[in-house]
Amino acid sequence: MPVTKSIAKKPAKKAARVKKVTFEDFLATLDRIEKERAKDRKETEKALRAAHEETEKAIKETQKQMDKTLQAVGKLGNRLGDMAEHLLTPNLTEQFKEYGFNFGRMGPNVSMKDRENGIYAEIDAMLENGTQAMAVEVKVNLKTTDVDDHIERMEKIRKYADLHGDKRQFYGAVAATVVNEEVELYAIRHGFYVIKPSGEDVTIVPPVSQKIFW
Repeated sequence: MPVTKSIAKKPAKKAARVKKVTFEDFLATLDRIEKERAKDRKETEKALRAAHEETEKAIKETQKQMDKTLQAVGKLGNRLGDMAEHLLTPNLTEQFKEYGFNFGRMGPNVSMKDRENGIYAEIDAMLENGTQAMAVEVKVNLKTTDVDDHIERMEKIRKYADLHGDKRQFYGAVAATVVNEEVELYAIRHGFYVIKPSGEDVTIVPPVSQKIFW
């Protein structure tokens, strides 16, 4: 009879024991998660603060550069204004004789201040005699808004004169190194003399109708 081999049965694997999760384990897990979140929050806040500080620093630096630029532009504007006054006003007393004025003196940068009545006016050049005065506003490039501003200035001058017993007749003029035809027409229609370069000299354009302010 054939010999039968007996097949030995392998022992069955024991089922892996599942660790029982206790309430303490649950609390420990929650604590670990909370600590990780707190760490992430701190790192995020730190990064945001650093970004905010960097932004603030950049804004301050930009503002500093803008202030320097504006200061430089302001100084340049002042120098240009000074040059315009120097070029346009030296011989005005003589030139205005052609229009019947006999001004004995010309004062640059004249101020009229009356705090009690709220009056403040700066005049680039004032030509004067005992009965008349001509207030001259000097610009590099004359605009219609400059003419409007000078109208308001002339009103303040007249008010100041009346309050201080000055009965002279006041006239107005605008002077500029650059004056286009439209602005020139606007100025002379509002009663202003226009002073502008003409070749190597300066010319005066009279108003459409001479106006005494006010």
